[in-house]
Amino acid sequence: MRVLMESLFDIIYLVFVISMGFYLIIKNNKKTNSRLFGIMAVILGFGDAFHLVPRILALNTANGFEVYKNSLGIGKAVTSVTMTVFYIILYYIFKNRYNIKNKVLDFAIWILALARVVLTAMPQNQWTSEIQPLDWGIYRNIPFVIMGIIMVVIAYNCAKNYKDKSFKNMYLAITLSFVFYIPVVLWGDIYPLIGMLMIPKTLMYVWIVTMGYKDYKANR
Repeated sequence: MRVLMESLFDIIYLVFVISMGFYLIIKNNKKTNSRLFGIMAVILGFGDAFHLVPRILALNTANGFEVYKNSLGIGKAVTSVTMTVFYIILYYIFKNRYNIKNKVLDFAIWILALARVVLTAMPQNQWTSEIQPLDWGIYRNIPFVIMGIIMVVIAYNCAKNYKDKSFKNMYLAITLSFVFYIPVVLWGDIYPLIGMLMIPKTLMYVWIVTMGYKDYKANR
């Protein structure tokens, strides 16, 4: 039952975010925030597919995790990069929406993103091993968490100052996504059940994309 439910959840999630992303791109043929939301959702969906599709196959195949070990590891690496791109795009959505003009902040976001990608690409991560080193899991996520903190502060302060009802819960969705994600990084390999936190973490990203979709519907 667990295998069936997890597989269905992953399939529904991928179809939902990718479909919503393409919908927002097609409906916005100009450079709008809604179009950026669409691009962000498509990148999110296809990036996660690199890990989730092999996982679905592994769950439903005898000795699947051994057979798809390399694909799962490489998929996690790809997802690590695409999630970084996801937050870069979200930052520029905030820049456009709230007219943020801060070169120091721009520089910080790009440096943190670059650090995250470089650390993700290091061979010490041992992506194709059955269990990746915990220390490198922490190293590559330090700049990512700092990016997340910056995004939470921006989302909270700007939504409050601009009385932005559409994005009033954006900071909460970002915060919860990291709250669910960090325990998996730290203890997921030791306590496999902690890996289930990736489900609510994924739902937070669905929430973020849905906020962008609802904002498009309200303002089209």
